Amino acid sequence: MKPKLTDKQARFVEEYLIDLNATQAAIRAGYSEKTARQTGNENLTKPDVAAAIAEAKAKRSERTNVDADWLLKRLASEAEADLADLYYEDGGLKPVHQWPKIWRQGLVAGVEIEQQYEYVDGEKEPAGVVLKVKLSDRTKRLELIGKHVDVQAFKDQLALPAEGVTVVVNRPGGN
Repeated sequence: MKPKLTDKQARFVEEYLIDLNATQAAIRAGYSEKTARQTGNENLTKPDVAAAIAEAKAKRSERTNVDADWLLKRLASEAEADLADLYYEDGGLKPVHQWPKIWRQGLVAGVEIEQQYEYVDGEKEPAGVVLKVKLSDRTKRLELIGKHVDVQAFKDQLALPAEGVTVVVNRPGGN
């Protein structure tokens, strides 16, 4: 059964999927800016709105083929990418079109080209070029993998056998 939503609630659902910001979604959906925070939070707690958001997210994942499994595989590929793939054996940087696709899709935050000069007989002359590759934060990828439900690398589990309950405790730094 399809959730029953007002026109504003339906618009809220559409807007919420843009950035998952309930306050901004409420404003963009036409709710008052003064009460947008409260209205956005209230909408998230309404069963019909929550069901519509879940349904829209599921449809989006199906449409884009992006789900938790895809994301975890992608993060693992990025975490394991070898920096040596960007360079020739002599240490020269390969042209971007020769880089493996995984590097071209976000692992490199930028390439800086710096002209080097030297003075010859008092004249400044080009001496070479230094190419600097700026990498994106690979540690963050590992952290995201570690927080994945099945990996749980940053959680400690305490078993309480008397009650048969497992308590999961998050500690900063995973220690």
